[in-house]
Amino acid sequence: TPLPFDNERVMKKFPIRFDESMNTVLAQELIRFNGLINVIRSSLANLDKALKGLVVMSADLEQVSNALAVGKVPALWSKESYPSLKPLASYIRDFTDRLHFLQSWIDKGMPAMFWISGFFFVHAFMTGAMQNFARKYQIPVDTLNFDHFMLPLDAYDAAPED
Repeated sequence: TPLPFDNERVMKKFPIRFDESMNTVLAQELIRFNGLINVIRSSLANLDKALKGLVVMSADLEQVSNALAVGKVPALWSKESYPSLKPLASYIRDFTDRLHFLQSWIDKGMPAMFWISGFFFVHAFMTGAMQNFARKYQIPVDTLNFDHFMLPLDAYDAAPED
């Protein structure tokens, strides 16, 4: 299982700044994903101990075991998770893809393109994008809205100006 993100190190690289709301979005996403990572790691570690007879098998651990046995996401994980109806194998692949997206952001800097549905809290990302635009052009954020249109390519190396 993956280790939690090092929030302190990330905050040094991407400090909270008035002119860059995406740093705040990243920090909030890491907090949420770390919570999920910690629940997964601790439940799996405790389940392993319970199966070895080292700790008592609690009702939560039994539910985790039963869910894993039938390929479902345990309710204990779902409580801390982003919304998902995927079975366990697809959920784990999606989860690791999301972690790789965030790790790439940390390692390489803000991406030119964002995987919007990969966020825990999409609304924070959308608000952060509007805040950046409003601050750049000194206009009230509540006067903004989004306009969506399809671009001709599937991927871009550079972000648009705005």
